[in-house]
Amino acid sequence: MSPFHQILGNNLVANITNFTVWFAVTFWVYLETQSVFATGMIAGVYLVFTAGFGFWFGSIVDHNPKKLAMLGSSIVSLAFYAASLAMVLFEPQDAFTNPYGPYLWVFILLVMLGVIAGNIRSIALPTLVTILIPEDRRDKANGLVGMVTGIGFLTTSVISGFLVAYGGMFGTLILALAFTLLAAAHIAFVSIDEGRVEATPDAPAEPKRVDIAGTIRVIAAVPGLFALIFFATFNNFLGGIFMALLDAYGLSLVSVEVWGLLFGVLSTAFIISGIIISKTGLGKNPLKTLLTVNIITWSVCTVFTIQSSIWLLAAGCFVWMFLAPYAEAAEHTTLQKVVPLERQGRVFGFAQSVEQAASPLTAFLIGPLTQFVVIPFMTDGAGADLIGGWFGTGQPRGIALVFTVAGFVGLGVTILAFNSRYYRDLSAVYAKGPDDDEGGVPEGSPAQ
Repeated sequence: MSPFHQILGNNLVANITNFTVWFAVTFWVYLETQSVFATGMIAGVYLVFTAGFGFWFGSIVDHNPKKLAMLGSSIVSLAFYAASLAMVLFEPQDAFTNPYGPYLWVFILLVMLGVIAGNIRSIALPTLVTILIPEDRRDKANGLVGMVTGIGFLTTSVISGFLVAYGGMFGTLILALAFTLLAAAHIAFVSIDEGRVEATPDAPAEPKRVDIAGTIRVIAAVPGLFALIFFATFNNFLGGIFMALLDAYGLSLVSVEVWGLLFGVLSTAFIISGIIISKTGLGKNPLKTLLTVNIITWSVCTVFTIQSSIWLLAAGCFVWMFLAPYAEAAEHTTLQKVVPLERQGRVFGFAQSVEQAASPLTAFLIGPLTQFVVIPFMTDGAGADLIGGWFGTGQPRGIALVFTVAGFVGLGVTILAFNSRYYRDLSAVYAKGPDDDEGGVPEGSPAQ
């Protein structure tokens, strides 16, 4: 088996582990506290950590062997999961039932730090695609990466639903410790030839620092690249709504076991999509593919909660999951071609930080806003009187209204992006820019 496929398999194990913990703690806290506020805060914590650590994680990937960075990721996750398990074992009576209690939130912070440490892998993996895969096949390799993510979601949602139902967080963390240790042990024996380029004798070695200013210069040197990152940032601003509210909405319609199983079935869309991309690629212009799938997904968002139906919700989620790998692969394929390899970790980390920076604001605001404003508005307020006769009333319909509004906003912004100069500029750079398999900005260019 090639090193690339071994890395994919190793990341699959790590993804399953971390996604399971993330899904499980969200399910479990909602069931323990019955608080949409609490689930919104969990999503916010995740996204704050993702945004805050992205710059640093990118520099770790650039300044160290990718294998070492991924191994370190597993070891750090292992330590935080062990500390979280200790808190479960020594829990004071009813400490986890108070959504505002400090013991619960210390526990959540430890768990989420273990999950977040896995983000080093999500930055390292696309740089390894650049190293190990020729440019004309990278879009297909990125499709395989999306398929691995989908398999992780498929397995995760099924496992986490049943784990929470029958084992709580104790069973979840035991599983996390076992599989994190397995991933660490395996990657230690994977041989990866990274082809790291040594500095010439008369050239000073690049300092091992985050170097945000240098990363910004690299991005600014590519016309339209900042616009791509900011477009993804806006999408994630709206995406924070889904992270904060989707589980609460799904659990209002079905039991936790059914929701976990349903999410697992729907996640086959990731796998199907990844397989198709790995065979057909993304076309000549990945940016056009990115914006096209956004048009479709935001259109679906406007209608998939318009009535209180698990089947309508399931259909909408399937479309979202099917198209998400196209969007992610399109962004990665573009960055892999136009950004130099020695900067890719920091650029991917910068993109992760900036793109996720909007989502914490949404997640932190949307939970309380939905709980204390929108839900009353759709329960016995003006919204219930105005549209409640056909849209429905109560807590689930308040959440549904937030999704519908988000869909219309996202659709409008995507249409504007499709007609922008930045889209045309970056498409032109991608089409004509030479690729030297070390990234698209030539050595010695002003961008460096």
